[in-house]
Amino acid sequence: MGYRIAVAGATGNVGREVLSILAERRFPADEVIALASSRSIGVEVGYGEDQTLKVRELAAFDFDGIDIVLSSPGAKVSAEHSPRAAKAGAVVIDNTSHFRMHPDVPLVVPEVNPDAVAGYRKRGIIANPNCSTIQLVTALKPLHDLSPIKRVVVATYQSTSGGGKAPMDELFNQTRGIFTNQPVQKFQENFTKQIAFNVIPHIDVFMDDGSTKEEWKIVAETRKILDPDIALTATCVRVPVFIGHAEAVNVEFDGPVSEDAARKALKAAAGITVVDRRADEGYVTPAECAGEDPVFVSRIRKDPTVEHGINMWVVADNLRKGAALNTVQIAEALIKTYMKKAA
Repeated sequence: MGYRIAVAGATGNVGREVLSILAERRFPADEVIALASSRSIGVEVGYGEDQTLKVRELAAFDFDGIDIVLSSPGAKVSAEHSPRAAKAGAVVIDNTSHFRMHPDVPLVVPEVNPDAVAGYRKRGIIANPNCSTIQLVTALKPLHDLSPIKRVVVATYQSTSGGGKAPMDELFNQTRGIFTNQPVQKFQENFTKQIAFNVIPHIDVFMDDGSTKEEWKIVAETRKILDPDIALTATCVRVPVFIGHAEAVNVEFDGPVSEDAARKALKAAAGITVVDRRADEGYVTPAECAGEDPVFVSRIRKDPTVEHGINMWVVADNLRKGAALNTVQIAEALIKTYMKKAA
């Protein structure tokens, strides 16, 4: 006996990826329902290699009898419909920012804090972290187990798909215009400055202290997931890449952690692939991680400027591990321990 699954936001980048991953991983679903806004009613979305689902309207959908909702429709929409689904008896795994810092909603990366899934009982909702947070905490967890982490300094290099389809289109259109010798159209619909052949140190809105909300998310979410005592500072940068986030990470520990010990711990950790050769091509870039499930760690080396420090380069597909895959993994952890159904 399988589960009845609803995927909210099924026509978006993440929603489509969720449907693909559910099929790839053979999630035990008797029924999968695709939901989106009224504009998408009747649109067909792929599910597996040879199946399509017709989209139904999220606002009019009755969640009675649905076991799990995988939700990626945007924060405002989720704020309305995720509680409605939970009230109907479904467990919602929410991929938007709306519930992440709510004290009664667990924020989960299965390789890092799987036991937190049990917190779904409080409100019927589990939050999926921000894409840049997921890959960071996945890489930090095995190191934190070696010796408590005191401080992290991270600079992110985040692809345009982190903002959805429209930012990807803007990058494409600006790049095409430059190559065809057309004036660069600074649409500024999705970015504050030109994104093609440029980098923008500005993701989300500015806050009173000068940081951006994206930077705040990494700090707050890492502390909630991993350890509230970790000091963390972040600079988040949008780069002209379609898929794949990269992070330059500096870690300072309470006690000694050798480069070899760090590398060994990372190699042994679930969800991580270490590619770390000190030679040309001995590291992973966003272009190579697209479509891949693991968090890739490269450039592991000692930081000689502090007593106990390590530097590393962390890369992941932000649409897969940074969003859709982590969502499905949470659902897998949920049914394995808390929602088992009789065969």
